[in-house]
Amino acid sequence: MAKRDYYEVLGVSREATQEEIKKAYRKLTRKYHPDVNPGDKEAEEKFKEITEAYEVLGDEQKRANYDRFGHAGTDGAGFGGGFGGFQGTGFGGFEDIFDMFFGGSGFGGGGRSATRRPQRGADLRYDLSSSFEEAAFGTKKDISIPRTETCTTCGGSGAAPGTTPTSCHVCGGSGQVQTTQNTPFGRFQSIRTCHHCHGTGEVITSPCGTCHGQGRVRRTRKISITIPAGVDTGSRLRVSGEGEAGTLGGPSGDLYVIIKVRPHKVFQRKNQDVYLEIPISVVQAALGDEIEVDTLDGKSKLRVPEGTQTGATFTLKGKGIPKLHGSGRGDQHVTVHVVVPTNLNDKQKQLLKEFGKTLGQSNFNVKDKSFFEKVKEAFMG
Repeated sequence: MAKRDYYEVLGVSREATQEEIKKAYRKLTRKYHPDVNPGDKEAEEKFKEITEAYEVLGDEQKRANYDRFGHAGTDGAGFGGGFGGFQGTGFGGFEDIFDMFFGGSGFGGGGRSATRRPQRGADLRYDLSSSFEEAAFGTKKDISIPRTETCTTCGGSGAAPGTTPTSCHVCGGSGQVQTTQNTPFGRFQSIRTCHHCHGTGEVITSPCGTCHGQGRVRRTRKISITIPAGVDTGSRLRVSGEGEAGTLGGPSGDLYVIIKVRPHKVFQRKNQDVYLEIPISVVQAALGDEIEVDTLDGKSKLRVPEGTQTGATFTLKGKGIPKLHGSGRGDQHVTVHVVVPTNLNDKQKQLLKEFGKTLGQSNFNVKDKSFFEKVKEAFMG
């Protein structure tokens, strides 16, 4: 399969600045990172493609070669010269790239310290099933959320009480390990994340017994949430600070509750309006009647005028769904269906026959004149 254009992968123009390229890369990696999409192979491949594109466009020399030669200019170990294995980027792979953006060592920093910085916790999603009435009028619900929380024993440091992390002896606390490679073309240096402290610059020699040095523990927490009136399937509620715990004192992420409204037995909904279909008898349709219909507020009276035809729709103002984050309500629309009686006894049949003899064209809606004329022509010539 042919590779996609790197500019297209990152969603930037060919005139984009390095800052614009970096900003686009950060946005996409947060969306497709494997930790955010566990088990999603498509997201994993997207992440690899995005990272590959940034490794080229994020470097001025590689970008220049790519602009001149396309993907052919990125083949091989080097760029534009084929330096036989030289990796002159200063990155040690995906992890180093993330370190650069999210609190790590940076590119070509040499002696800069990679001190551990507070990190915001990840956001969480919870899919909540709601009844039709709960969505219409709002409610409160208690939900149980499995999440990571800051360890109360060590306060999130990961070190046993009374101890503190020590400076990494491998990188000297910088979080980086610099290597030098001599080649026929000169001496080249590369900087990689320290494998011993993973770029933090610190090592925990006495891990906390509760979190085992992680600084966070896994717990299931019961949370009370308020569902506002008027939500519908797909509505998203944000509960601030109820996501995963941050690290090293960083803020917690947020919890996003996604609503799914269960279907109602008799009502249907479209936006803020409610729809109901009911049967009426031939007599009610012909003579008119005042009937009771179900609404979200209980029973309500509806006047059916005489001569009502099947499929006629009537509106009950203000009997629909409350408007989300607003005032007022939608309407309820009631569609009637005229039901023809069956299993008539002899007396009922005779009465209907006598009644039928009394009917003429004038007893029917004017819209039906053409119908009567067609019937007359067909059967009477």
